[in-house]
Amino acid sequence: MRESPEPAVVTWAPGRVNLIGEHTDYSGGLVLPVAIQYGITLEVLSDAEAITLTSSGYGRAETFAADGSGPTAPGWARYAQAVAVELALAGRPPVGLTGSLASDLPAGSGLSSSAALEVAVALALCAVADFELEPLELALACQRAELRAVGVPCGILDQAACVLGRAGAAILLDCATLEHRLITVPPGAGLLIVDSGVERSLENTAYGERRAQLEHALALVGAGRSTEVDVSALDDLDGVSRRRLRHVLTENERVREFASALEQGDLAAAGRLLGQSHASLRDDYEVSIPELDLLVELAETAGAHGARLLGGGFGGSVLVLTDADLADEVAGVVAAEYRLQAGRGGHALVVRPSAGAARR
Repeated sequence: MRESPEPAVVTWAPGRVNLIGEHTDYSGGLVLPVAIQYGITLEVLSDAEAITLTSSGYGRAETFAADGSGPTAPGWARYAQAVAVELALAGRPPVGLTGSLASDLPAGSGLSSSAALEVAVALALCAVADFELEPLELALACQRAELRAVGVPCGILDQAACVLGRAGAAILLDCATLEHRLITVPPGAGLLIVDSGVERSLENTAYGERRAQLEHALALVGAGRSTEVDVSALDDLDGVSRRRLRHVLTENERVREFASALEQGDLAAAGRLLGQSHASLRDDYEVSIPELDLLVELAETAGAHGARLLGGGFGGSVLVLTDADLADEVAGVVAAEYRLQAGRGGHALVVRPSAGAARR
C-alpha cells in the first residue's frame, strides 16, 4: 500500500467563544473572547502555481489563482480566495499551494468557523511564500477578507481571538486601539456551548442592518467609537437608535465587570452579567430568537451561573457558564429538555480556553 506523502506545512486555527461583549467590536468597543480547542487544520502537500484546496467537510476541491484574482470561487472557497487577495495586497508573493482542510468545528453555530478557515489559510499562504505578518496584521487582513467574501461588515473580534488565544485565559481586547491583556479564567469555570439547531449565516440575517443602525446612532451623538459615549447621550435619540446604542454602552461596561469577576473568581457575578447581556441582546439589540431564549432559560433552571446567546444572534448557540465539575450534568439536562420542547438541536460542547492559531 502506497504511503501518503508527509505534508510540507500544517497550520491550525481555533474557533472562538466570546465570553461577553457582543456586537461591540465593530463600534470600537470591548470584547472578552477565548480561543477554544476545536478548530480547522490545513495540510499543505506542496507549493504550486495556483491554490487548490480540498475538504471532505466543506465540499469538492476548488482551485483559484495564487493572488486570488479571477472569478469568485463558490461556497466556502470564497473565504480562502479573499484571503489570498488581501495577502497579495499586503505584499505576499503569488505562490500557490495544494492542500486539504479538516475541521472539528461546527459550522453555523456561532463559534466563528469562517475566521478559523481564513486564519488557517492565511498562515499556510504566508508559509509557502516565506512571507510574514505580525499576528494582528494577519487578523486584520482576514477581517477584510470576510467583508470581501460575503459582504458582512464584521469587527475584528473573531480573527483577533483566533490569533491571540492562550490556554487558560481570555483576551480583554479594545477593538479600536487593539490594546489587549490576558484575563485568567478560573479552573473551576465550566464553559458550555449548546446548539439551538437553528442554522444561520450572517449575510442572510439583519446583522448588517444592526450595524448600520448603531453607526447611525453614534453619528447622532457625534462619536466615532462606543467607548467615547456617556449614557446621558441616549436621552436625545429616537427609540431604535437609543436601544441599539444602549446595548453597546451597557455591554462595554459588562465586559469590564465580567473580566473583574473572573479575576476575583466570582462565577456567580459573572453569570449574572451573562444574563444581563442576553436580555440586552434580546430587547435592545433585537438579535435573539425564541429558541435561544429557551436555551438560556433552561440553563438557568438547570443550575448554571448564567447564559446568553453567542455570536451575532439570529440562530446558532448559547454560552453557558457553570461549575466545571457540573458541566456534563448541566449539558445533559439542558440538551434533553431542549430537544423535548424544540424537537431539534440541543447538541452540547464543553469548551476550554486554548492556544491560538499556529503553524504545526
